[in-house]
Amino acid sequence: AQVPVESGGGSVQAGGSLRLSCVVAVNMYRSWCLAWFRQAPGKEREGVAARDDMRGTYYADSVKGRFTISLDSAETTLSLQMNDLKPEDTGMYYCAIRKEAWCYRYDFSKTALYNSWGQGTQVSVSP
Repeated sequence: AQVPVESGGGSVQAGGSLRLSCVVAVNMYRSWCLAWFRQAPGKEREGVAARDDMRGTYYADSVKGRFTISLDSAETTLSLQMNDLKPEDTGMYYCAIRKEAWCYRYDFSKTALYNSWGQGTQVSVSP
């Protein structure tokens, strides 16, 4: 299976914005869930946002109203628009694919459910 490839990370000051992108391949699956995760040093990987082929979208409480997940019409590029960034948003951001399944609010952040992961892109937010 094709591995997702992330880009767009960087360093910004608090209050700034970044847009992450991830190249994905999902057209061979009957259903799928695409998600962004992040991992700060010394912490567990956590789900940030997810979107499935039924256009359902889910967000962690900590990013609601600030982050927006989207997928282009060709279904090849998953994006994460991050506004009003805070120092606690700092971490490595990963794109992940869950095959033959939709996203669900109660489990979209469970890492074990995802089949394919990118290498990650670093986001650093200074005070």
